[in-house]
This record gives sequence, structure tokens and C-alpha cells, in this order.
Amino acid sequence: MTGAQQAPVCEAAEARDQVRELLSAHRPAIDEISMIDALLVTSELVTNAQRHGDGLSGFSARIVADRLEVTVSDRSCRQPATAVGREKFAVGGYGWPMIQQLTACVVIIPTSGGKAITVDIPLTFAPPGPLLSSPV
Repeated sequence: MTGAQQAPVCEAAEARDQVRELLSAHRPAIDEISMIDALLVTSELVTNAQRHGDGLSGFSARIVADRLEVTVSDRSCRQPATAVGREKFAVGGYGWPMIQQLTACVVIIPTSGGKAITVDIPLTFAPPGPLLSSPV
């Protein structure tokens, strides 16, 4: 593990800020697409906890090898749902397939007060920049 963020968050923006800070501090640097994917998944998980999970009850993020592990806990036992089979233009259910597409692993664990969803987001590292030569 190369870093972790576990400060309390109340909003998706705070969670994104923590993930951005964690990934920005990592060396070697994380590439832009990995950063965007991580922020999108983080935002979707926290927003889902707030909208569909009776409120956010926990958040953590850490880098483990070449993956970002994000855990979001909420106060609902209901499992995430998709829009498949629902009425056209139904509200909700479109973000969960995106989360599954952008992550390498999704684990949902029932807790005494709801559930915790942990995802592993693959990280790609930015190529090293050109070496600066010092004047001779």
C-alpha cells in the first residue's frame, strides 16, 4: 500500500478531492485516463450511497500495487440495481454498469448498518517525462 485517504466525507466532491490528492501524490505518476476513471467511479459510488443507499456512512481510498481500492459504505441493505428491463428513461440504474465496466473487481459486503461496496480500479502510470539535463 502506497497511500490511503480515510478522512470523513459527506459529499461526492469531497471524496473526489481525496482520491485526486491521493493519486496526484503517487510516484510514478498516474496517467490522466486512470485519474478520470477513478474520479468518475468514486463520484458515482458516493452519489449512489446518498441517493439510493439511505446515506453515506463511510469512505476510504488507498493504492495497492497497480490498483486504487475505494470502499463506500451506506445505510441500506438493498443491492445496486441497473436500468435493464425497466421502463424507458427510468430514473437510476445507469451508473452501476459503468462502475462494473471501469473496475477490475467489485465486492459488496453486508454490514450491521447496511452494506460496504469495495471496488478495485486499475491504474496505469504515466510515461516518464524527458530528463532535464543540467548545463555543463
